Amino acid sequence: MRTVTALFDSYDHAASAVRAVRDAGIPSADISLVANTTAGVADEAIDAEESAAAGAGVGAVAGGGAGLLAGLGTLAIPGIGPVIAGGWLLATAIGALAGAAVGGAAGGLLGALANAGVPEESAHVYAEGVRRGGALVSVRAPDDRAETVAAILHNAAGVDIDARRNDYLAEGWTGFDENAAAYSEEQIRDYRSSYGVVPPVV
Repeated sequence: MRTVTALFDSYDHAASAVRAVRDAGIPSADISLVANTTAGVADEAIDAEESAAAGAGVGAVAGGGAGLLAGLGTLAIPGIGPVIAGGWLLATAIGALAGAAVGGAAGGLLGALANAGVPEESAHVYAEGVRRGGALVSVRAPDDRAETVAAILHNAAGVDIDARRNDYLAEGWTGFDENAAAYSEEQIRDYRSSYGVVPPVV
């Protein structure tokens, strides 16, 4: 198994990627989603999906985005703030938080990504992207399907992680800091608009 991870600038793009990976035959149990909720975009999208599911007579799981992933729920991640998260990475993040509290290991999202085998340099960019309002999708894929999953995530508007790292470094960024203040709603909206992400019409 390989862990394939992608960053998205919006919850909508991440949710579309999750659906595409599931449609390709990857079980939901092997897919995780972590999305920043500070700007309310994820909450609005989930509410809309649940309403649509209810209207169609589909039983939506509370907080589950019309069954996007079982067990979607909210938690606070140091340095990021409130996120909606679900899947295997959520359990890993909670375990990493507990491990950090007990043994001083890397905690939160960085610890979870490290435990999943994501290289540290990339993990910092992924965590910073979520801090700035993005969404992360991580998939445990069989070795012979990993390239296909990576292509699906890329085609679903996944961020070019190397280019994004360069953008961050050009600002003087040196790495994700879980002690930094979470981004405000205004900062997230400004960040998203700088990458052409248009806020949803409410």
